[in-house]
Amino acid sequence: MLACLASNAQESAGDSVMQHKGKSRLSIGGYGEANFSRNYFSDHVSRYSQPEEHKNDPSHGRFDIPHAVIYLGYDFGQGWTFGTEVEFEHGGTGIAYEKEDEEGGEWEQETEKGGEVELEQFWIQKSFAPWANIRAGHIVVPVGLNNAHHEPLSFFTVYRPEGENTILPSTWHQTGVSFWGRSGDFRYEAQFLAGLNADNFTNTGWIHKGHKSPLEFDVANKYGVSFRLDNYSVPGLRIGLSGYYGESIGNSYPRNANGVDAQYKGVVAIGAIDFTYKGHNWIVRGQADYGYLGDADQLKYVYNRLNSKSPYKHSAFVSKNAYAVGIEAGYDVFSQVQSMRQKNQQLYLFGRYETYNPYASNTKNVAYDYTAVQRMAVGFNYHPLRQIVIKGEYSKRFLKSLFNDEPSVNIGIAYEGFFL
Repeated sequence: MLACLASNAQESAGDSVMQHKGKSRLSIGGYGEANFSRNYFSDHVSRYSQPEEHKNDPSHGRFDIPHAVIYLGYDFGQGWTFGTEVEFEHGGTGIAYEKEDEEGGEWEQETEKGGEVELEQFWIQKSFAPWANIRAGHIVVPVGLNNAHHEPLSFFTVYRPEGENTILPSTWHQTGVSFWGRSGDFRYEAQFLAGLNADNFTNTGWIHKGHKSPLEFDVANKYGVSFRLDNYSVPGLRIGLSGYYGESIGNSYPRNANGVDAQYKGVVAIGAIDFTYKGHNWIVRGQADYGYLGDADQLKYVYNRLNSKSPYKHSAFVSKNAYAVGIEAGYDVFSQVQSMRQKNQQLYLFGRYETYNPYASNTKNVAYDYTAVQRMAVGFNYHPLRQIVIKGEYSKRFLKSLFNDEPSVNIGIAYEGFFL
């Protein structure tokens, strides 16, 4: 029988691989999603540069498998454990054609590290005590609500919350070392990581792709640190603080000893606060993230972004600042129906609002006004079992008045749990 992960909405994604039950040393589990979307707006490459021409374009639909994940964990004994998470994104095999809106709609065949099959966790851990654990390998970077709690039963919307998913890596995973633990009402974690790669930063996604590498290794000319602190002192409530600091310019291969790459650092600094409340048949979640990128006006001139033969071809400017703020709340209406309570079924009716902008500062007075978004969503989450959810929502992006708003209908089904 599947063990219930989502009964505790505050379970850390980095800990969820380790779910050893009873005397079993082996853990096997995972999660997966299958979604359908109908978007009632244009998908033309010039929908933002020529919005009037595409105001009445036809709708378009998509079937998608955003994530299919397998967890494996093993307890060696004497405090030594192992965990891994393999993720298949969008049902792909590693190489796909994509239309790059940032480059005039040019078709490109893109390969990311691991392609569409990614190793999101792969670590060995030594536990000295509940308050002192060292984890080394490929780990989740728990900055923001979405990265720390990205499993499909940890958010109401069909797709992951859009604001954080736009400006930050999602799921953010890198190779490094982590020290974490629990003491009293607190869980804490500090990480040492390879730096992000500024060659991957974009105007529409800020640092979203910064943790990826097209190479067979992660370049570590520069380094970064992250931290997270969660407090559970109020029953049903978790409040978290998280952040990141590191350099990003010059963290590429081959390392350029001259020019912008050598002169500037590209410091990335992020601060985030988030919370989850679960009680009285309500679930409420919220987050606010703010990011700063030093030397943003120099990124367009970094060598690898100018070299037509490199895998980095983003010619647009990148913003000095980015932000994402969101809140969602859902009420279990089946809590008022005795027959549904007895069957442990739940039906949450929810609403979500968020605002975000990956290009919040006009670099060198160049504006991309379509990046400023407000989004609302209303819908339902039906749990026939606690490990399975059927989701439906109506959502709408509100852009600046120059552009067309973007409504859509999304339907999805997902599971999350452990088999062993």
